Amino acid sequence: MKLTHIRLLVDNYEECFFFYRDTLGFEVTWGDEQSNYADFKGIGDATLGLFERKQMAAAIGEVYDRDAKSHNTATLVFNVDDVEEAYHNWKGKVSFITTPVEQQDWGIKVAHFRDPAGNLIELYEPIPGSI
Repeated sequence: MKLTHIRLLVDNYEECFFFYRDTLGFEVTWGDEQSNYADFKGIGDATLGLFERKQMAAAIGEVYDRDAKSHNTATLVFNVDDVEEAYHNWKGKVSFITTPVEQQDWGIKVAHFRDPAGNLIELYEPIPGSI
């Protein structure tokens, strides 16, 4: 398993996009101020991802609550060789929020769970032949 992204989940996406790009000078490798998701280069081997919190809540089947500031503000994203295998190996040890599902628009298969402190964790693998 390899940590590939640290994803910040934000309510003020456009403002944060400009902050990381223009104020801190991070290079954008995917997305723009309107895309509601962007990747930035320059965090060692990991990518800094910026994602609209409302969309992340929808992706994991939760109800979005803008006032719940302590919930879903960051996600650790790990690339695994096989999401189904990881899911079956860990489902007795962690409470998965989502079962493995293909997200065709993103070209990945994902599953989500939380650590004991409530931090959101995503496991993903690329879908062969996608994007």
